[in-house]
Amino acid sequence: MNIKKLVSERMKGLVREFLHPVPKRLRRNQIKIDNFSLNAIKKSIEVNYHAGWKSKNAYLKEMYEKDLKAHLYERLEIGRKRIVPWLDNAKGLENSSILEIGCGTGSSTVALAEQGAKVIGIDIDEGALQVAKDRCKIYGLEVELMMLNATNISNTFLDAKFDSIIFFACIEHMTIEERLTALKSAWDILRTGGLLVIIETPNRLWYFDDHTSQLPFFHWLPNELAFKYSRFSARENFRELYRQYDATSKKHFLRRGRGVSFHELDIAIKPASDLRVVSSLSTFEGVRYRLGRSKLERRFKSILRSIYPGIHEGFFDSNLDLIIEKD
Repeated sequence: MNIKKLVSERMKGLVREFLHPVPKRLRRNQIKIDNFSLNAIKKSIEVNYHAGWKSKNAYLKEMYEKDLKAHLYERLEIGRKRIVPWLDNAKGLENSSILEIGCGTGSSTVALAEQGAKVIGIDIDEGALQVAKDRCKIYGLEVELMMLNATNISNTFLDAKFDSIIFFACIEHMTIEERLTALKSAWDILRTGGLLVIIETPNRLWYFDDHTSQLPFFHWLPNELAFKYSRFSARENFRELYRQYDATSKKHFLRRGRGVSFHELDIAIKPASDLRVVSSLSTFEGVRYRLGRSKLERRFKSILRSIYPGIHEGFFDSNLDLIIEKD
């Protein structure tokens, strides 16, 4: 690596540290693994997660490598640098009982559990769960992981009362009925004073869908029209999949991700204006968050807030990242 590149990488590192400072007490708990262990996780992802319609040959090489990197270490770093400090600031993670809905391949699970949280992780993707199990074992963390639809949590955890229930980048992958049932059930099994957390969930009110289709106004379209319009997406392993609209293809399409807004919370729990929103990621990071937003994004959020005042500003970010306390 030449001097110019070294300086560039160092500058990027300093910017990241400024935008996402991690308290020393949290950094000390972050578990380091060697390259042999990292390669074992990589192998698990390749075998268990990148299968079926997500298999390697379904992607362009560049896109596959990008997805692999995300699951291998980038999501863990995001969890450590942004999500964990935010959550720990609202309620200390050490010894906290957490139900993580949508644990996926376990990156966020590790970020939570290495801080001393007692985590139960659930997901409906068997391959992703196997990666999560392998990852937690490699990191030496005792985490309970199970394949379970979030609509069944009230029956499964009938006698449990969690300190926090986290929907981690998963509500958008549920059908409307699943969303309403899961949110209501989570609220019911959350202890009084406990936290309902929604993370990395694309906002259906936002003008651009950078989660699923990479198209403007896609969140605003009704499902059948969005299904048919998906052919105009630039995203590989997406635009070519949805042609015949039937029960099977519709469900697969919905599982890819559709926007969520405060309306689901209004129906499943109570009006958003009555919810005690402790924090959003945008309010927690403040100016650091706004520095990462374009002028258009800031203006659009301001317009949304002016149209519907009276609820927390976090409901008008491009992603829903919210901590809500049960009273």
